[in-house]
Amino acid sequence: MDTKLSLLQTALLLLCAGAMAQENIDPSKFTGERWFGLYLNQGKVGFMQQVLSFGEGGRVLFTEEGTFRMNMSGVKQEMKVSSVRTYAHTGELISIDYTLVDLLSTTEFHAQVQDNQLKLVKKMAGQSVERYLPLPEEQLKDALKFQLWMAKKPKVGDELVSFLFEPLYEQELTCISTIIGTEERLFNGVTTKLYKIQTKVNILNLEQTSYVTEDGLVLEDIAGEIFTMRLEPKEVAQDINYSNDVLVSNAAIVDKSIPKPRDREFLKLTLTGPLKENHLFCDERQQIVTENDKFIFTAKKIHPDTIPKLTLPVQDEEVKRWAEPSSFVQSDHPEMIKTAKEIIGNTTDAWEAVQKICVWVKENMKTSYSAQLTNALDVLKHREGDCTEHSLLFVGLARAIGLPAREVAGLIYVEAPKPGFYFHQWAKVWIGKWIDVDPTFNQPLVDVTHIKIGEGDIIEQIKLIPLVGRIQITVVEE
Repeated sequence: MDTKLSLLQTALLLLCAGAMAQENIDPSKFTGERWFGLYLNQGKVGFMQQVLSFGEGGRVLFTEEGTFRMNMSGVKQEMKVSSVRTYAHTGELISIDYTLVDLLSTTEFHAQVQDNQLKLVKKMAGQSVERYLPLPEEQLKDALKFQLWMAKKPKVGDELVSFLFEPLYEQELTCISTIIGTEERLFNGVTTKLYKIQTKVNILNLEQTSYVTEDGLVLEDIAGEIFTMRLEPKEVAQDINYSNDVLVSNAAIVDKSIPKPRDREFLKLTLTGPLKENHLFCDERQQIVTENDKFIFTAKKIHPDTIPKLTLPVQDEEVKRWAEPSSFVQSDHPEMIKTAKEIIGNTTDAWEAVQKICVWVKENMKTSYSAQLTNALDVLKHREGDCTEHSLLFVGLARAIGLPAREVAGLIYVEAPKPGFYFHQWAKVWIGKWIDVDPTFNQPLVDVTHIKIGEGDIIEQIKLIPLVGRIQITVVEE
């Protein structure tokens, strides 16, 4: 997983709202703008503006505009994300417009309620794709979650359910909020009672803690214990520089270098941090097991002579679904198919094809740190980016020739800027068995310093948010 992806996705999840009985809502009480500073592990990375306003015909518009400014290993990055959710004066959802602008591209989603269903138009990599989805349950009351809930004078232990359709995931999220306590803080010079509310998002395995006044004003949201959205005056929220290097500040720095990290036959580490059962991947290459309050990681080098013989395209029904295109991996696009076939030539041997694609991606990609929402087709066009772009392009090209492939997230050891394990993304591919491939480092078989703790698409990688910057690693002497 890339830190940049965590920032974007976490910000979008900070609006989970509370469901309640349908009632007359007077939105005029809540109009106006609010500003928030955005922090990753206490380092400031951006700001966000929220505005509730009125449009034509009494429509209610809830607008968010976020700006992220980060230093990624000395490279300054800026990314902007905006969303406008439009509701009828009676509270029903009408439309959602979502736009993300980064250094290389613009991604747009437009969701419109039509004929009791939701029409979703996605514009990405010069393509426009339409889908029709079930009508979401989201309503205006979900956007005004805490204001309406606090007016009912809830008690500790009370729960509520809310809905938020997320265009990026092309589905609706269900959020369950629980009041877990109260406390007092000094706010604007006055001692103020706050509700402490914990929210769980159904498909993301992500918890969010909110601190809310009795009037429903959100002072602070903390997602995954690492990402904070804090209410601030406009000039304070917008006061941000590029001093926070998100790559270094969230790495697991070690006290000594690892000799010959790419050539080692074996590696043993001790890990501490909030790892859960779903992070403990064990396979032919790596093992992660619990030992008291620690985790023991061991990895051994996989050699090419252990690779089984497999002919393209893969016919194994159990894994063929990973050869299908997806929203961010457009492996069925003519350019992707054409390029993949040119790379592998006449070979029908799966392992040989993997090696050729890995080498081609490494040799044809310009390596640069990039804060962007990436898709395989855009990467093929621009041929520039970091580990996220390298792995996405590899997955897209592999699927284009019938090789099942997936994205993988975890950490890898590098020497610079400081010796340590940095969050990283690579790929896995099926060639009779699953093997890990890292096109960023031109490794058809990854080295032993790759620590896999997640795999899959955006939703799966969001589940790694609570781990960013919170893993400590010690190298065990052999």
